[in-house]
Amino acid sequence: MATFLPFISTLFIGLSAVFVAVGWYFVAKRKIEVHKKVMFWAAVLATIFFATYLSKTLFIGSTAFGGPESIKLYYTIFLLFHISMATIAAVLGIIQLVTGYKNKLVSHRRLGPITSVIWFISAITGIAVYCLLYVVYEPGPTTNLFRAIISG
Repeated sequence: MATFLPFISTLFIGLSAVFVAVGWYFVAKRKIEVHKKVMFWAAVLATIFFATYLSKTLFIGSTAFGGPESIKLYYTIFLLFHISMATIAAVLGIIQLVTGYKNKLVSHRRLGPITSVIWFISAITGIAVYCLLYVVYEPGPTTNLFRAIISG
C-alpha cells in the first residue's frame, strides 16, 4: 500500500496533464463545449490525485529520499521547486475553473496558457519525484511530511 497509492496519485496527475493538453487543443480549435468537458475531467483527475496523495500522506506518511547522500541536496531543491509549482498550479487551476464557469473570459484567456504551462511543469516534476523516490532508488523511510522534505 505504501507504494501503490503514490503510483496511483502519480498516474492521476499525469492523466490530468494529458487532459489539460487535450483541452488546450480543443480551445485552439474553437470547440468550446468539448474544451469545457475535457477541462472538467482534468479537474476531476487532479482532485483524485490530491485525495490519494493526501490519504497516503495522512494515513501512511511521506517517503524520504532513499538515494545517495551525494545528490540528496539536489533532490531536495528539485522537490521544493516541484512543491512550489504544484501549489501555484492548484491555485491557478481553481482560478481558471471559476473564471471559465463564470464566463470571465478576458482573465480566463490571459491566465490559461500560463496555468497550463505551470500545470505541465508540476505534473512532469511530480512524475520525476515519484521516479526518484520509488523507481530509480529504493524508497527511504516513511515519516511525517516535513521530516521527509528536510531529510531529503
